[in-house]
Amino acid sequence: MTMKAVILAGGLGTRLLPLTKTTPKPMLTLGEKPILEHIIDWTRNNGVKSIVLCVSYLRKNIEDYFKDGEKFGVNIEYAISNKPLATAGQLKTAEEFIDDTFVCVYGDSIFDFSLRNMIKQHNKKKSFVTMSLYEYKTNLEYGAIETTPSGKVTSWNEKPEIKANINMGCYVMEPKVMSYIPKNKPYGMDDVIKKAMKQKKLVNSFISKKGFMDIGNKESYKIACDEYVQKPNKTRKLK
Repeated sequence: MTMKAVILAGGLGTRLLPLTKTTPKPMLTLGEKPILEHIIDWTRNNGVKSIVLCVSYLRKNIEDYFKDGEKFGVNIEYAISNKPLATAGQLKTAEEFIDDTFVCVYGDSIFDFSLRNMIKQHNKKKSFVTMSLYEYKTNLEYGAIETTPSGKVTSWNEKPEIKANINMGCYVMEPKVMSYIPKNKPYGMDDVIKKAMKQKKLVNSFISKKGFMDIGNKESYKIACDEYVQKPNKTRKLK
């Protein structure tokens, strides 16, 4: 059975206006290629060569560029929606193409971890969903003060480092996950994962210390472009 990757590429990209007025966000360039082409290269290099692109906004730009995927060493099918459906709502449009374990990837991030290893771990642990997480560290800009319930100050930690595992937007999933998503309405991936956990389904994580580029707004897109020009073969480590 051929493993498929569903790439969510139908968002409006409103935070990137006016750049996304005539170009869908996944088609914004990074270096010399659209973001989406970088993602497709990454899935192909990790052994996943069958792609379903969930498209909606300005979808013709995407379809005209990638066509059936042959030029990019992959096979591409299209799941089409006529309105914005949020992350999981978009995924639901690909249901007819999915009959086995699959990868789901957001179409506005660049990854450099081993998807191959993530898939192996998912199968070995017999997970229902595996989420890719990144070890994110940042420094709080303020002094953190701890107190007792009565208000007595017990410690002062100036600008402490905060650590958290953050969602990178890449999942390995079982096809039954589709039954948790309502049809043809906006629905978030967080709601799907919470629903699965409530039903006692096994949701595991694959933690990576390698960075990824999240292209959510104009500022992050500019940083990604600048860093891509400096190091075209490396992705940025999140600070």
